[in-house]
Amino acid sequence: MYAFSTANPCASGRSLSRMLGCALLLLLSACGGGGGSATNAQETSPPTSTPVPIGSANSTLGFSLPRGGLGAAELAVIVVDGDAQSEAIASYYQTARAIPAANIIRVKLNTASATISAPDFAALKAEVDAKLPAGVQATLLTWTAPSRVVGSCAMSITSAMAFGFDSKYCGGCSSTASSSYFDSESKQAWVDHKIRPSMMLGAATLAAAKTLIDRGVRADASQPAGDGYLLRTSDEARSVRFSDYTGLPAAWAGRLKLNYIDNSAGAAADFIEAKAGVLFYFTGLANVPKLSSVSFRPGAVADHLTSYGGLLPSSGQMPITDWLDAGATASYGTVEEPCSYTQKFPQASVLMEHYFRGETVIEAYWKSVQWPGQGLFVGEPLARPFPDSPSFTLDKTQYLISTRALRPKASYSLEYRAGAAGSWTALATFNVSRAEAQTLRSPLPPANATELRWRGPCANDSTLQCTQ
Repeated sequence: MYAFSTANPCASGRSLSRMLGCALLLLLSACGGGGGSATNAQETSPPTSTPVPIGSANSTLGFSLPRGGLGAAELAVIVVDGDAQSEAIASYYQTARAIPAANIIRVKLNTASATISAPDFAALKAEVDAKLPAGVQATLLTWTAPSRVVGSCAMSITSAMAFGFDSKYCGGCSSTASSSYFDSESKQAWVDHKIRPSMMLGAATLAAAKTLIDRGVRADASQPAGDGYLLRTSDEARSVRFSDYTGLPAAWAGRLKLNYIDNSAGAAADFIEAKAGVLFYFTGLANVPKLSSVSFRPGAVADHLTSYGGLLPSSGQMPITDWLDAGATASYGTVEEPCSYTQKFPQASVLMEHYFRGETVIEAYWKSVQWPGQGLFVGEPLARPFPDSPSFTLDKTQYLISTRALRPKASYSLEYRAGAAGSWTALATFNVSRAEAQTLRSPLPPANATELRWRGPCANDSTLQCTQ
C-alpha cells in the first residue's frame, strides 16, 4: 500500500493548507512521469507498508495514480550471439528505445531451422531466465527462426518464452490453458502473473527491422484518431470473431473511427482497398488481398484469423509478417491448426481498450488473447500511441485527478484516514463508464487526515478492489 503521513516537520501546526501543500508537492513530482508501480492488496488484506513522512529524502510515493505502459527498463532484448543480423537489430533497437545494457541477453541458437525441439527450448529458456535482470517484465526476440517449439504439440516461441513449453497450452483443435494475463489490470506481468509476455520483431532483413522499429517509435504519443476496419468476410469459419465487432463502431464513437463491414453474404469484397490512415484491421481470411494499397498509421495493429498465419516461413496461407511489410506495427497468428476457437485469437474490443488506456502494444495484444499458447506475437513491442500522463492536483477546495488509464465499468475510490489505527473513509468514489482521458474531482479530507490511498481493480482479479 502507498500512503502519506502528516507526522513530519512539513505538517507542523497541523494546518490543512500546509498539509495539502506539502503533500501536493510530493505527489506532483512523482506523478508527472506516469507514476510508480503499485503494491496491490486485496480488500480484506491489512496494510502492506508503513506510512512514510512527507519530505523524507528517500520516501516512497504517498499516492500514485495507476501507471500505464511498459517501460524500456522492463523489456529484455534476446540476441543470438554470433548472428550478424540479430546483433544488428538488437543494437539498433537498444539505441532507438534506450534499452539498458543489462537487458541485452545473448544466447546461442540455431536460426537455420523454423522449429526448435521442446528439450532444446527448455535449455534456451533456462539460460534466458538466468540472465534476466530482476525488473524485466517482457522480452523481445530478434530473429524470425525458429518461430515455434515442437514437442507433443507446437507452441509459438513467444508463448513458450512466456509460459515455458507445456502441452496444456497447445494440441491442435483442443481447448488449451488460459492466460491469467488476459484482460487483466496488471502493470507488471512478471510480478503479478509470473509470466513475461514475449514478442518477435518479425523482420526478415535489417532494413525492414529498422523501418519497423522507427515506425513504432513514431507511434508514441501520436494520439491517432485512426480508422479501424472490422471485417466479417464470406469465409464463415474464419469470421467467427464478428460478434465482437458489431457494437464497436457505436461504442467508440467520438474517440476512434471504426467501421464494421459485413460481407458474410459474399455480395461485396472481403477486404478493404486504397484506404489511408488505418489504425486497426481485423479480418478472417487465409490470404488478404490488396494490402499494398492500404496505408497504415504508426502503431497500427492488424491480423487475420486463419490456421497458420504464425507459421514462419509461410505454409501457403498469408504469414503475419505480411502485415508488418505492409506497414502495420504488430500482428498475431497461430503456428499449428487451432480450429476456430475465438479464445485463441485477439479480441478486438479488449485490445483497443487497453491500447487506448495507455498500454504498449505488447501489453494490449497479449491481454486480448485468452488462450495464446499456439499464437505468435510479432512487431515493435513498446509502441504506445496513447500514453497516459496522470496528474493529481489541488484546485482550491478540491482535488483534480486526471488520467486515461482507468478501467471501464469499474469502481475507484480516494480514501483517507486519521492515524495508523483509524478507519479508512471514502472521500470520493468514481464509476468509470468508458476508456477516455478524464478529470475526476474529489473534496479535500478533514484537517485531521494523515493518509490517503487510491483503490481500484486488482492486478490479478479485476472484480476485487486493491490499494494501488
